[in-house]
Amino acid sequence: MNASPLTAVVVTYDSAHALPDCLGALQWEGVPAIVVDNASGDGSAELAERLGARVLRNAMNEGYGRANNRGVAAADTPLVLIVNPDVVLDEGAAAALVAAAGRYPEAGLLAPRLVEADGRLFFQPRSLLSPYLHNDAGILRLPEGDCCAPFLSGAALLVRRDAFLALGGFDEKIFLFYEDDDLCRRMADAGHALVHVHAAVARHGRGGSSAPAPGRIYRARWHQAWSRAYVSRKYGLADPAPAMLARNAVKALGAALVFNRRRMARYGGSAAGAFAAWRGADALAREGLGE
Repeated sequence: MNASPLTAVVVTYDSAHALPDCLGALQWEGVPAIVVDNASGDGSAELAERLGARVLRNAMNEGYGRANNRGVAAADTPLVLIVNPDVVLDEGAAAALVAAAGRYPEAGLLAPRLVEADGRLFFQPRSLLSPYLHNDAGILRLPEGDCCAPFLSGAALLVRRDAFLALGGFDEKIFLFYEDDDLCRRMADAGHALVHVHAAVARHGRGGSSAPAPGRIYRARWHQAWSRAYVSRKYGLADPAPAMLARNAVKALGAALVFNRRRMARYGGSAAGAFAAWRGADALAREGLGE
């Protein structure tokens, strides 16, 4: 049995470039790590083992939510820190999160102050799915201390393991994107608070969890559009798929006319994901995964 009240779960997919800093910071904080590797081709799993992490290997890329669910289930501590490979904890961050979990027993999810690579503080003032703390205008007032929030990013998220498992963890129908919005909504609906912990600082190299590869932009944008449509329908919101399809198809066509491949991938992926959601396609089936 782990003597610490906290275990970190890190999901990797071609993340070897980011792992030394992420796992090194966790080790410095005294937080044992479980790395769930989504069939990386860059030696991420082997590197994580050399760095002292416990490694669970998936035979295929299972996606973000399913892989994290496996990691949280394998942990043996009451608190689990879900952390992306491109997130590095500042000194004292883990202890501050654990202390906050003790101060706020009503909190089901807690998140550190997430600082982006450009020094900007990530704090989302509203969420597509937020059932409380309404802020329809999206007015951003950055916190100066601990506070409740409508949304906490899955890039670095402390969960109470029992509450997380009682809710079924992340929705496994989602391969990528909006899993954290959905989890925040279900935690709030279950009566748990979502708490931003200002004294805990984590540095986020946004978009750096996986190494660049051909087709990755298209794939990510496909899932982003599909998942937005899926969670909207799940909670009775207006289906955004038709509007996303029309808007992004026009942009993809414009990008094709000027031979801008990056924009073609971005907007083409969004249009394709929206179309797939509109016609009822399954995101897991696209990735060769069963239910």
